[in-house]
Order: sequence, then structure tokens, then C-alpha cells
Amino acid sequence: MRRPRGEPGSRAPRPTEGATYAGPGEPCFPSDGALVCALEQERRFRLPPKPPPPLQPVLRGGQTLEAALSCPHFLRHPQQHLIRSLAEARPEELTPHVMVLLAQHLARHRLREPRLLEAIAHFLVVQEAQLNSKVVQKLVLPFGRLNYLPLEQQFMPCLERILAREAGVAPLATVNILMSLCQLRCLPFRALHFVFSPGFISHVSGTPHALIVRRYLSLLDTAVELELPGYRGPRLPRRQQVPIFPQPLITDRARCKYSHKDIVAEGLRQLLGEEKYRQDLTVPPGYCTDFLLCVSSSGAVLPVRTQDPFLPYPPRSCPHTTRDPAQRVVLMLRERWHYCRDGRVLLGSRALRERHLGLMGYQLLPLPFEELESQRGLPQLKSYLRQKLQALGLRWGPEGG
Repeated sequence: MRRPRGEPGSRAPRPTEGATYAGPGEPCFPSDGALVCALEQERRFRLPPKPPPPLQPVLRGGQTLEAALSCPHFLRHPQQHLIRSLAEARPEELTPHVMVLLAQHLARHRLREPRLLEAIAHFLVVQEAQLNSKVVQKLVLPFGRLNYLPLEQQFMPCLERILAREAGVAPLATVNILMSLCQLRCLPFRALHFVFSPGFISHVSGTPHALIVRRYLSLLDTAVELELPGYRGPRLPRRQQVPIFPQPLITDRARCKYSHKDIVAEGLRQLLGEEKYRQDLTVPPGYCTDFLLCVSSSGAVLPVRTQDPFLPYPPRSCPHTTRDPAQRVVLMLRERWHYCRDGRVLLGSRALRERHLGLMGYQLLPLPFEELESQRGLPQLKSYLRQKLQALGLRWGPEGG
């Protein structure tokens, strides 16, 4: 006998697939049922309509360039994008603000892109009358930092005129411009006469940036001593001189964990002994060296404590007449960040330091990062350093002293 539907013991109907069931005592409806769909449609009608997305403004060449350079993620914009945006810009769209952003971008990321640098140089020449020295110092910065002398023939005459016009107005900007030109070996004599004059030095001595100006003036004075034998104007008084770079540069300290300095120091310690090299020694007039060795005339590496590690500064005119025949060898680490990006050109500050140390009489032994990175472990690095030192004629150990 069949049981009536709903009586105890009768079989419950199978649930419909996709149905939504509530708790005990609550009604339940399929999620795709007509009632649920009608309620959902009514809820949507009650919501306020979404506003249309705002129209994106059409950016012209100069605005596109500024938008790219103002983005916090600078390196997401490749150089070709910047070059194209610059080419599409009309002359009136290239304002000092946009060009300063471009100059800062190139300097910050070590981008030695000739087309962009030439555009900055041309802008500086064309807009000379409207630019003050505080803007010019920012436009000139990448040329010295990236060790790039533009092809623009009026570049140097333009800067000389700006310096003559603005030198007394903004002392720090004036010295910053000369620092960039110093890295390019293009120091104008007339501007040097002005910044080394007693009046200029007295004026900057009482300013908040007196120490940094004195440091820059000390470097300029060193460049005059070593690179401009024909200069006969005023010089920085000795009492005003301060060490130029008495410690490793900020970039080296910030990237110390990526540097090869520690492993090179350990390789030299095991190869030569702790007595035969000095690390991070600052030599007059204030250049910090990575590693310094004292070498006899026969090529023997001498204990540094028995020698004066410093060569005389200013250099003597006849070095062969000195009583000290020992040669000073400076091992220069050339890390990846010491170069312009994607190139083999040293940054201006690095090239300047090596140039001046060589002119002072130190023998330089560069250690490029590619060679250091190719060494696998300390034993291989020691073999590499041994070959480098022996190639200079150096010897050590019982036979070398």
C-alpha cells in the first residue's frame, strides 16, 4: 500500500540543483528562480547610476614628457619614450621646469643619452637670457656627472656669460656650475678669478653652506694646480682649504653590501699580509683611496708602516730628484655603479678622482667589476690579484721583502 505524501516514512523530494536553502523554519527559493531574479533586478534599479569615467586629457609632447618624468617609477619609461616625447614637443612646451626634470632624471639614473643631453644643451643656449644660475646649475648637472661634453658649440660661451652675469647673485649655484665644468675639464679662467677673489671667499664664509663651498673651492684649486699650468690668477688661501673627499662617497657607503671591497681586502691580506697595504686611506689634498701599496724601486711591496704613504702635494716639479724612490700604487675598485648605465664611461666624479691621483704621481691599478664578478671564490680572486700585481712588476714574500 502506497503511503500518502508527507506522512512519516515517505521519501522527501530530491533537491533542485542550484537551489538556495535557508535554516529550519525559513522559506527557501532557488537562486535562479523568477522571484529571486525579480528582486535582484529591482535592487539594481534603486541604486544610483555609476558616473561615466572621466575623459583622459590629450597630452601634447611637452606634457607627455613632463608626465613621464613626474612618475615616481622613472625607469618604467624607457629612453626611447622620452626621446619620442621630446621630439613631439613644440618649442614653447619645453619650459625650464620640464627640462630640469629631464636633467635630474638623466643624472639620477646615470643615463648617458646623447640626444637628450644635446637637447638640454640647446635649450640652455636658446633660453640663456631667461635662465638664472639656480636653474642653470640643475641643467648643467648631468653633463659633469655623466662625463659628457655636448657638441653644441655655444655651450661653453653661454655658460661663461651666465657665470659673469650671475656669479655674485647666487654663490652656491656658481660653484656648482664650476664643479660640473671641472669634471669636464672646461674651467673658464674668468670665473675662477671671481670665485677665488678675497671678496667672494669672504662673502661665502658667513653663509650656511660655507663648508660645502670651501670643499668645492678646494677641489677647484686642486684642478687648477694639476690641470691648468697656464692659470696666473688668485688661488684659494691654504688656511681656507679643506679635504675634498675625506671618506668613501655616499653611493659607496649605501651600496657597501654589493661592493667587492671586503673580499678584495681579504685577498690582499692573505696574499701580501696586513702590513703591506692600507685600506680607505685619504691622501692629500683629500682623496680617499680604496687600497694603497708602497713599492720599492726594485718592485718589492714594502710594509706601509715603514714608509710615508703620502706623496707630496702640490707635486714636486722634478720627482726624480726626490730622496724617496718608493712608488705608491693605488688599487681602484670600479664597481658597477661607478659607470654610466649600460656603458663603459666612468662617471665624472670617478674619472676626476683617478685623473687627479695619476697627476699627483700615484700609479693606478683599476679593478673593473666585470673581472671581479667573474672570480669564483677567494682562491680564484687571490690568483687574479696576483696576476694583476705581477703585471706591474710587483713582488712580495721572502724574495720581495
